[in-house]
Amino acid sequence: MTDPSTTGPGARVTVDRARVGDVRAIKRLVDEYAGPILLEKTLADLYEAVTGFWVARLDGAVVGCGALHVFWEDLGEIRTVATDPRARRRGVGHAVCTEIIAQAVELGLHRLFVLTFEVPFFSSLGFEPIRELDLSLEAQAELRASYDRGIAEFLDLPFVKPNTLGNTRMLKHL
Repeated sequence: MTDPSTTGPGARVTVDRARVGDVRAIKRLVDEYAGPILLEKTLADLYEAVTGFWVARLDGAVVGCGALHVFWEDLGEIRTVATDPRARRRGVGHAVCTEIIAQAVELGLHRLFVLTFEVPFFSSLGFEPIRELDLSLEAQAELRASYDRGIAEFLDLPFVKPNTLGNTRMLKHL
């Protein structure tokens, strides 16, 4: 992998849909932050979810990632945003999230949610802190039945409390 900290000043970040061949690079990025910041992901988890991921490339190397997860008919989540520490402050995360927001609009979503420690970053993208999200009774019941750990975090279920402590819930209307 090219060292992103040594790329030239003309290097441009590009963002595209992740491919199967990108999964191991995504895993390396996620592992940088897994535990206290991001949920840990196995390779199997990432291969299963690859169609929801976008990757940022700098001189051909994967230096950032993020995923769009659709929760409900009008609601999605940006999750698993990670940037190679050597490529931070180069617009990588912003580029990934901007593409995910555009994809959410294209899918017809009206709201995007994040659970994050990076409040200033997501505020710069138009997200605002919230206490709770307004969900219909049907949506609440269906989401509670989901096996997805990220949805359990979203719903603030007790068994995921250690992963959500200190995180801020944020919402963007599209």
